[in-house]
Amino acid sequence: MTSASPTFTKPVWQLFDNATVLAEQATQDILNAAESAISQRGAFHLVLAGGTTPKVIYRLLAKTDSDWQHWHVYLGDERCLSPDDAERNSVMASECLLNDVSIPDSQVHFIPSELGSDAAAAAYDKVLQNVGQFDMVLLGMGEDGHTASLFPGHIYPEGPLALPVLNAPKPPPERVSLSSACLSNNDQILILITGQSKHDRVLDWISGVDMPITNITTNNQASVYCDKEAWTGDA
Repeated sequence: MTSASPTFTKPVWQLFDNATVLAEQATQDILNAAESAISQRGAFHLVLAGGTTPKVIYRLLAKTDSDWQHWHVYLGDERCLSPDDAERNSVMASECLLNDVSIPDSQVHFIPSELGSDAAAAAYDKVLQNVGQFDMVLLGMGEDGHTASLFPGHIYPEGPLALPVLNAPKPPPERVSLSSACLSNNDQILILITGQSKHDRVLDWISGVDMPITNITTNNQASVYCDKEAWTGDA
């Protein structure tokens, strides 16, 4: 994988009545993307996101059928905590999805963040060098406008595929994140935004405010799934 910037594709926004309906549609989209990628290229490379809405999606995926032997799973970011810490994205992904499907262990690529952000980022960068392009990237957006572990107002180096994050404004401060360019090297990107607390950041985005999420693009298709609470600010 290289970190070259793809052609910008304006994302298509889709509004859902609630987070449940959104999660159901996202689940079907992931399965469709997997089927297409495996049929065309023999493998499906998926970047997982952390957060509440992805957790629901992973539980739905675990109840479905797919050609799991051809899935390759990566994480968009990870917190520098012990491997069994419940706050790690790897633990959530395992509990909600990976423990219940037959993706080969060698095709599950967790970030070894227990090594510390610098060593873990360097190790994961080497893993990512072997990926030509992600078939699908899942992302969310925090109340402060962060995505993965890329935070507003922070300057990140260009070039690396995986970045050490040492001063995150929310705990834990030490993390590892895929870079904007790395996340942008995808065939499809699906951004999930749910909940009233995200409303102000949605307004920022559609008003043209520069945020980490607006710097992530795609080689093909970009979709933003937003529920009504996030869109209107009404519970």
